[in-house]
Amino acid sequence: MKDAFINRKYVIVALFMLASFCLIIRLFIIQVVKDSYRLSADNNVLRYVTQYPARGLIYDRNGQLMVFNQAAYDLMVVPAQTSNIDTAGLCNLIGIDYDLFRERMKAAVNYSRRAPSIFLKQISDETYARLQEKMFMYPGFYVQPRTLRKYTKPVGAHALGYVSEVDENLIRKNPYYKLGDYIGKSGIEEAYEEELRGKRGVKIYLVDVYSRVKGSYADGSKDTVAVQGSDVISSLDLNLQEYGELLLKNKRGSIVAIEPKTGEVLALVSSPNYDPGLLVGRVRSENFAKLLADTVLQPLYNRALMASYPPGSTFKPIIGLIGLQEGVITPETRFGCHNGYLFIKCHSHPSPLNLEGAIQTSCNAYFCQTFRKVLENPRYNTITDAFNKWKGYLNEFGFGQKLGTDFVNELTGFIPSATYFDRYHGKNGWHALTVVSMGIGQGEVGTTPLQMANMTAAIANRGYYYTPHIVKAIGTDKTIDERFTTRHQISINPANFEEIILGMEAAVKGGTGKVAAMKDITVCGKTGTAQNPHGKDNAVFVAFAPKDDPKIAIAVYVENAGFGATYAAPVAGLMIEKYIKGEISNKDLEKRILELNLEGILQESETQ
Repeated sequence: MKDAFINRKYVIVALFMLASFCLIIRLFIIQVVKDSYRLSADNNVLRYVTQYPARGLIYDRNGQLMVFNQAAYDLMVVPAQTSNIDTAGLCNLIGIDYDLFRERMKAAVNYSRRAPSIFLKQISDETYARLQEKMFMYPGFYVQPRTLRKYTKPVGAHALGYVSEVDENLIRKNPYYKLGDYIGKSGIEEAYEEELRGKRGVKIYLVDVYSRVKGSYADGSKDTVAVQGSDVISSLDLNLQEYGELLLKNKRGSIVAIEPKTGEVLALVSSPNYDPGLLVGRVRSENFAKLLADTVLQPLYNRALMASYPPGSTFKPIIGLIGLQEGVITPETRFGCHNGYLFIKCHSHPSPLNLEGAIQTSCNAYFCQTFRKVLENPRYNTITDAFNKWKGYLNEFGFGQKLGTDFVNELTGFIPSATYFDRYHGKNGWHALTVVSMGIGQGEVGTTPLQMANMTAAIANRGYYYTPHIVKAIGTDKTIDERFTTRHQISINPANFEEIILGMEAAVKGGTGKVAAMKDITVCGKTGTAQNPHGKDNAVFVAFAPKDDPKIAIAVYVENAGFGATYAAPVAGLMIEKYIKGEISNKDLEKRILELNLEGILQESETQ
């Protein structure tokens, strides 16, 4: 019996020695081989401060600064370290009440007791200065610097976009972003987020029990440096953008101006709009909610990219081009008008007219008959084949599809297919006269202002265009995506474009668009009146200038304004002169447009 107890003693001693040996080995690994556990233990005396990079600046095409950064500060908190603090004193210092303090602290605890989170965003410079003096009194709190966007002028909100804090859904989708990060929303800020945002860094500080910084941890060897975002040179002309927004003040509509030779967007105006400075800082959420709730003016709605309108008579140059290319008309083909064709009324003008005269006077009958001949062309076996050929030309101009721009909210518009009519009328139940209204840009056709400006640029170039884009260069290497330097050739003979351009020149010199004419600049344009089922027709005008060396192509929409010649053409003419000459010669016309308040008239009619 005694020997049995002696043997058991040896077993127990061996087990204790084995356990001690395992503990010693584990401690050696933790303390010597690996330092992650030591760092975790040191969290109570280490502070990890994110170094947010300065977001890239945004300039206009002429080097004028449009968007820059200003210093801001977030008050951070680590709940586990906030013991025995003067709550009332802190609330008074940062200008909040106790209820808000409890709410923010509860949110911080729910996020993590030991990890830092934002307690109060974007405190003022004055508050930051006061905090720095008394921060030792509030252990667990510290200030983290960051930057906010600032605008040199209150213009370009839809084109520039804005910056807002990331939410949990986005964090789950993109692991780069963390709580408290900001991301570009809409416009240039969203399209070029990766270039503008730069790269975060981190600094690790030693802090004492009073949360006072005592120096860098490990002499800064564990720190990482923030990398500033790349600057972006936009294609916008700031002065032209500002002028366009001024012209559309108190009106609903849009302006898109493009440099034909490059596809660079010179101005992108949507009205009503808003001051981009409203969506910066602690008031961003409140202001965004107010803008979103305004269902009457809809200031957040980008009409230039997202509104789909019937193009009206501005579509007629395309119908003429296709008619020439398909050989169903020649420049001297004449069609009688007699003030109407198939119940489609026409303007009062001489009849019959050739192609140039039809564009000049905007003859509805001429283009309805041209469209009919395109669809009844005997070279095609069926109307479906002819219609698909017609639609193919429109797709080449960018209609009915996204152009592939760097605008994040670009819509496709609508060009129906033959199968669309098959569904509604049966396989053999429709013919040219069923869809004849599309020959004058009405019926089922829907286009965006951006697409119409691009069409005008393609006409100005005599048959090609570059994908519209809003950024001219990025960073020090000044490069842009190669898709914006790829030429899109349209399969229509350049000679046919010359015939159309003659008509557009005549339309401005002595036709429906003469209000846009200038003494020393040859403007080529086309008016349009687009039907609006919800009220007065929309005024439309497209133009380019100068005729032989185009520097600007433009599309103007003024909603509920009636004839294109009345309001849209003057706006386009003023914009063209402003861009090319830098000043306005017709001050009376400018004054009339600036003082025009169509928005007030519209709201009054809506309340009656």
